[in-house]
Amino acid sequence: MTTPFRIALILTGLTLLASPVQAERMENGTAVFAALDKVTARISELEVPVGDTVNFGSLRVTPRICYSRPPTEQPKTTSFVEIEETEIDGSVKRVFEGWMFAESPGLNALEHPVFDVWLTGCKAPEASSANAAANQNAPDGGEAVDEVPAPREAYPFPMRRRIRR
Repeated sequence: MTTPFRIALILTGLTLLASPVQAERMENGTAVFAALDKVTARISELEVPVGDTVNFGSLRVTPRICYSRPPTEQPKTTSFVEIEETEIDGSVKRVFEGWMFAESPGLNALEHPVFDVWLTGCKAPEASSANAAANQNAPDGGEAVDEVPAPREAYPFPMRRRIRR
């Protein structure tokens, strides 16, 4: 090989090594959260379509975007989330607004006196006519709000309540 050809080959290789590698970011249609009710010690999985709202206790969870990477890349799942709490007097107060990271759940999770909510992943949107029908049947013509059921029968032991004396 000639020297100029070697120099051109080395410079091309260095240029490829110096350029940053961008991981492909995928936008998903559904954010998946884990939600802990500290009173009943119940953990629920919340699958919330991006832009929709789901109630969990007195909280209203609304993901605005949910990004993930392809399976061939290092995992990095992020979601921008807004969480509001309905007070006893009926007023609504925003208790969390920001990014949640599935790989670091303790970094940016909602830590509330009664509830904890953290991101566990994202899912691609599933075509469902039931969701479209639910949104059309919303009372105000807007988005339908789903309630998370409390599966009491899922636990083999009786639920106990502590009474202060």
